[in-house]
Amino acid sequence: IFVADGHDAGGNNRVVKLAADGTFLMQWGETGEGPGQFADVHALAMDSQGRLFVADRANSRIQIFDQDGNHLDTWTHFGRPSGLFITEDDVLYAIDSESNTRRNPGVRRGVYIGNALTGELTAFVPDPEPDPDNSGTSGGEGVALDAQGNLYAAEVGPQTVRKYTRR
Repeated sequence: IFVADGHDAGGNNRVVKLAADGTFLMQWGETGEGPGQFADVHALAMDSQGRLFVADRANSRIQIFDQDGNHLDTWTHFGRPSGLFITEDDVLYAIDSESNTRRNPGVRRGVYIGNALTGELTAFVPDPEPDPDNSGTSGGEGVALDAQGNLYAAEVGPQTVRKYTRR
């Protein structure tokens, strides 16, 4: 069991690993900008190889680790991720609710879709809510897919869940 502990960027910024019975096994991470450091660790997902993807939101990146906490890679091209979801065939969905001209300038809010094995971006679903005051609070924080391939975005600002279907 892995737990992201650090939604409050001023408090903990770590990943905690527990045994199936809840026994503490280990932890890694601290506040910072370097590899293995976090600022607002926000979500976790695991790919088919057992690698742990960590949404390091305030650092505008995804960090990838093995299950012993060894840093493997850092990806900055999936926005400022608030939520992550990886399918069985390693399609990565990273939802960005905060990018705008004030936070992460030049990056659009929405759902970034790519290959979890290679990091290649393959698609983007833009945030449908405007952000005229650059508050960064309209978009999705959670992301998931159902068995039919429908995409769901849990959104904080409008307090709703949006369903996106394939055309």
